[in-house]
Parts: sequence; C-alpha cells; structure tokens
Amino acid sequence: MIKRYELLAPCHFGLEAVLKKEIIDLGYEISQVEDGRVTFIGDVEAICRANVFLRTAERVLLKVGSFTALTFEELFQGTREIPWEEYIPQDGKFWVAKASSIKSKLFSPSDIQSIMKKAMVERLKGHYGVNWFSETGSAYPLRVFLYKDKVTIGLDTSGDSLHKRGYRTLTSRAPITETLAAALLLLTPWKRERILVDPFCGSGTFPIEAAMLAAKMAPGMNRTFLSEDWKNIIPRKCWYEAMDEADEMVERDVKVDIQGYDIDGDMIKAARTNAERAGVGSLIHFQQRPVSQLSHPKKYGFILTNPPYGERIEEKSALFALYRELGERFAALDSWSAYVITSYEETERCFGRKADKNRKIYNGMLKTYFYQFSGPKPPRRKPQEAKAEN
Repeated sequence: MIKRYELLAPCHFGLEAVLKKEIIDLGYEISQVEDGRVTFIGDVEAICRANVFLRTAERVLLKVGSFTALTFEELFQGTREIPWEEYIPQDGKFWVAKASSIKSKLFSPSDIQSIMKKAMVERLKGHYGVNWFSETGSAYPLRVFLYKDKVTIGLDTSGDSLHKRGYRTLTSRAPITETLAAALLLLTPWKRERILVDPFCGSGTFPIEAAMLAAKMAPGMNRTFLSEDWKNIIPRKCWYEAMDEADEMVERDVKVDIQGYDIDGDMIKAARTNAERAGVGSLIHFQQRPVSQLSHPKKYGFILTNPPYGERIEEKSALFALYRELGERFAALDSWSAYVITSYEETERCFGRKADKNRKIYNGMLKTYFYQFSGPKPPRRKPQEAKAEN
C-alpha cells in the first residue's frame, strides 16, 4: 500500500488561492487552506513533483505531527510522542530550523527550538539504543508553527526556499521574489499569445517567470532539493521521474512577445544574464529605456510591473511624477491592461482612474497593493483564422 502524507506548502499572505489551484492542477487533494499556507495529501512522488513544479509555494514540508501545547512540558511530551524514527535515521542531522508563534502561550523561538530538540533526542535514544548521535548523515531540518497554542511540525523537504530557481545572480535593491512574481502573473488573465511588458524590470524577474510559464518550464528544473538525500523516505527514482516529466513538458520553440525595460543599464545586463541562466534568454527582449518611452503598436497587451516605492525620503517627491508618467503611457496604449504591485498609495490618482481590482499582498513584511487596471478582451478568433496560423 502506498503511504500518503500530509504536505504543507507555505506561500505569501493573500496568494493562497493561487497556490491551491496549482496543487489541484498537479492532481492532489487539498485538506486545508490557512493564512499563508495550503495543506494537501500526497505520496513520496508528490513531494518530488511539488518541489519541481509549484511556482508559488515557498517550500514543501512533510507534516509529522500536530498537538496543543500550553506549557513547555506539553511541548516536550507532544514532540516526544511523534515517531521520529520513521523519518530520521541514526546518523541523521536534525534540528528545528525555524519556530514561529502567533497568539500562543509559548512564544520564545529559541526555547521552543531547544526543548523540541531535547524531546527528539530522548525519543531517538530509546529507539536506537544509543546515548549520543553523531549527526554526520543527511540533514532533516524542521519548521514549527504555533497558532493559538496548536503546534504543527513539518520536515523541510526543499532546503533552500523554492523562490531560489537557480538563475538569479545580481538583484535590484527591492526585488520581487520569483514565487511572488509567478503568483502575480497567475492572478492576471495573461496568456502566452498576448504581449507582456515590464517597464521597471530590474533584474528581470517578471519577464523571466513569464517566459518560463510560456515555455512550460518547471521552476525547479535547474536546482537541487534537500530531500534528494532522504533515501530512507524517498526512492531516488521518484526524483528522476519528476525531472524527466518536467523536461518532457518544455516547449523550447514557443513564440512570445515578452519585453523588459529599465533605466539602469547595469540592471538590464543582470536581467539578460539571469534570463540566459534560466534558459529563456531567446524569449525576452530587454532594453535600457525610461518609462517615458513605453509604447507598443499592437493592441491587447499587458503591463506587469513593480515600480519604485520611494523607501528613502528624497525619492518620495519624485514618485508622483514617475507614477503619473506610467499612467499616461498606459493610457496611450490601445486596449491594454496594467497590473502594478506597489506600496505607493497614490497609484490610482496618478493613473487617473480607480483600479478594477485591488488586492493587499505582503511582500516580506512590507504591505503592498496589487492594482489591476483591466483592458478589453481581444475579439474571439474565428476557427478558420486559428487554423490558418497553425
């Protein structure tokens, strides 16, 4: 019988629905959706496929247990009752990598981490019949969430966060992470047949994620995952199969119109380097260009961008003019849509219109807004037109 696990996928607050759809599209059953986290059911193959294919999850955790703890004694006993020997071999390296606590009696991360480690050691000492662990083998880091005194524990199968696709070298000062960029892209109705322009592209994250999506390139194709070393849990062939599946899906000859502009020439160089490393360099046109030169002859395109926020005081005075210029260039485009993520609250006034939708999203600890200015949909093509193009 195939063993099934509960798997936890953390994500940006406000983007749970996007991740939920991704997981369902992979073929897995959702068991719970909470703020900043989606839980689903899957086997060891699901661990591999989720790590390789999910664009919007921060990592994939294998849930090992949950219980209520109001005291450190209850935390110790609850942790010790978990069958750690089913997950951690005798030479395994294990520790609580991160503990977070919200609205709970126990709130000190360092105390939670040390008490749980002691409880795990006690459990494993009894099972393996030893008093000391070398911890020279594979790594099994844990992540612990306490919410309203309920403790949820997961083994981190990813290692480095999943936003680390393996292509980013240089970054602009306030980058959008790859997972957030992919989630925002999936929130728009953009399809690869439509034009996409980012006039403040920085190191290229939005255009690169769009190109990878257009080419059906899995985000985890060019990196490794911590649990590849967990031979006691995941057979190596599961990873090979997930990577083979990802490789077979790629459409390398796809035709797209994706453009990235930035006023900073060094950023454009970095964006080109990142795109090449991601394997999509030929799919994106990068150019050093100010937002005042934003134009395109075709209709029904998309602007998707993360303009400067003006975090420094001397920048704030220039922001209104910059955003107004973006709004004016957008208005001059024929039948386009614009999607802007920013913490600048005068965005709608600069655009001269109210956004059709406005979603609050946390970019790290910074509260931002995703303003969605929708343009008209292109007319449906007649079947004979579509055939003529193919």
